[in-house]
Amino acid sequence: MTKKMRYLQNFFVYECLFVLTFWNNISLSVEDELFTPVSNNFPEGGSDKNIMSLPLLHKHHQRSKVDYNWVVIENTTESLSLSQITNSNVKKLITLLSDFRKGSRLQNLTLTNVSVDWNIFLELLQTVWQSSIEYFNINNFTQLSDIEKYNFRYSGTSMKALALKNILVTDLYFSQNDLYRILANMNIEALTVAGSEMIHMLCPSFNSPFRYINFINNDLTDLLFQNCDTLIQLEIFILQKNKFESLSKVSSMTRYMKSLRYLDMSSNLLRNDGAEEHCQWTKSLKELDLSSNQLTESVFGCLPVNVNKLDLHNNQITSVPQGIAELKSLKELNLASNRLADLPGCDGFSALEILNMEMNSILTPSANFFESCQRVRELEAGHNPFKCSCELQAFVRLERQSGGKLSGWPEAYVCEYPEDLKGTQLKDFHLTELACNTTLLLVTALLLTLVLVGVVAFLCIYLDVPWYVRMLWQWMQTKRRAWHECPEERETVLQFHAFISYSERDSVWVKNELIPNLEKGEGSVQLCQHERNFVPGKSIVENIINCIDKSYKSVFVLSPNFVQSEWCHYELYFAHHKLFSENCNSLILILLEPIPQYIIPARYHKLKALMAKRTYLEWPKERSKRALFWANLRAAININLPVAEGQRCGERD
Repeated sequence: MTKKMRYLQNFFVYECLFVLTFWNNISLSVEDELFTPVSNNFPEGGSDKNIMSLPLLHKHHQRSKVDYNWVVIENTTESLSLSQITNSNVKKLITLLSDFRKGSRLQNLTLTNVSVDWNIFLELLQTVWQSSIEYFNINNFTQLSDIEKYNFRYSGTSMKALALKNILVTDLYFSQNDLYRILANMNIEALTVAGSEMIHMLCPSFNSPFRYINFINNDLTDLLFQNCDTLIQLEIFILQKNKFESLSKVSSMTRYMKSLRYLDMSSNLLRNDGAEEHCQWTKSLKELDLSSNQLTESVFGCLPVNVNKLDLHNNQITSVPQGIAELKSLKELNLASNRLADLPGCDGFSALEILNMEMNSILTPSANFFESCQRVRELEAGHNPFKCSCELQAFVRLERQSGGKLSGWPEAYVCEYPEDLKGTQLKDFHLTELACNTTLLLVTALLLTLVLVGVVAFLCIYLDVPWYVRMLWQWMQTKRRAWHECPEERETVLQFHAFISYSERDSVWVKNELIPNLEKGEGSVQLCQHERNFVPGKSIVENIINCIDKSYKSVFVLSPNFVQSEWCHYELYFAHHKLFSENCNSLILILLEPIPQYIIPARYHKLKALMAKRTYLEWPKERSKRALFWANLRAAININLPVAEGQRCGERD
């Protein structure tokens, strides 16, 4: 009885000392949580609880140094966080922690800024291993002495997760077994060694209970866990920011990991050299992160066949080859920040639901994407250098028909080319159907051409354009011959006062009235008449042109007979041509008989224009008025000519 009372008395004294140490002599303080949650879900004990690196609870708001020369960051019933652990105070910490046996409520321990000898560190770790602590996190640990062999006891622990971050090993020469074997053979579910320049890790000696391993930001290489068959329970494996180079060796590393679901190989130096490499992925792998590496399109020949979620963003992929990979279970694919020029097809990804194609080199994405990828419910294709042209119109219409499947629309979809449309959102870019439909454009152009040809043909027929073209050609030919045959006559000399153009049916009036009254008496006028002045041997057209050129005026005797004469039409045309080419007022119109407008042919539009715009002399029926008529006509054509009478048109002086 006395012995039992003495035991109770000692136990009561010890508990009082412990309470005084932590609650009366230590001022508590708060600092931001030192351990960040792992982004992946890691089931504990069959549950879906998120594993966090030593979760911290019930933080207080002061910090001060205590008698033990360490700093208390947090002190609650379940969590303890200390800083500034050195060789001078670590023994006291070991003594303190040795009393937290199984059954204690303390579960989370965090130590920051630890600088101790190697053996002391292992003694501290061994003490924690045998305590009630389940989550142990060490930040910024510096090993001071040489690494020596230590017989670590793994049995009888409550530990579930150990996290070592920013570990500095000062001993450059040590046996791997002395360091890596201790970590590799730990009988816990989660192990994190991060930011510690670790170059290797041994395979566990027995079937390991590891379900979560995080070796982020180290110097691990392709030699890691090759032919390692003891990680059969590993589900989540994070190897981000290391120095892996061969994708085939990474696949070989996983082939014995029968429970592996998630593998993060992002931000390494991975590349795949092609078909000569044989890939042996574990069949259990569902999520694979290969982002921020040096992979090309050959990577699709070395992928796990059962993967559900694949991240290949920020690589050097230029295309997605058809027929290489059959990833029938793939539901989510990230190809952002590569060099792809178009959206891929889904021939090898029949179950694809989510596709990320942002920040590639896509100018005009295929409009038939959703036809080949009917199960896709979300497409991220923004932040590409879109070329706003007719080809892009179909993709814009695709967005309207997809029912909101384009993620980031419309802010992330902006024109990059052409320069005048740069910055325009695709939803505001519009082109007419005619501008983009080549067939419709060709049909419209053809119809317009036919209409234009029809109009031109009608006008040519109505205005007798071929006739005018033929006359112009004959006039040019006549001028050319005159230029070459008679160079001394290049400067035309006027030989006649007037050239008379009339219909043969009006020749009686010309011979009995016009010629006698103008050529006889004082101030006689020298007239050019085709019957007496045309040069034999020359064509009629050539004679007409020569007579008009050598005459001061051209007198046209207008009547209904005139408009029925083809030659009168020729003479009127050439005289009118002289009127415009020489800019002289050389036309005199005599209206012998009234001409109704309806009998003037359509091709006589020049005659209609002349009669409408120019003053003409009308032959009076009353004899008393004829003297004035002849006087006016003489006055209109009177000029002194340096030629003799009777000279022919075309004869030289």
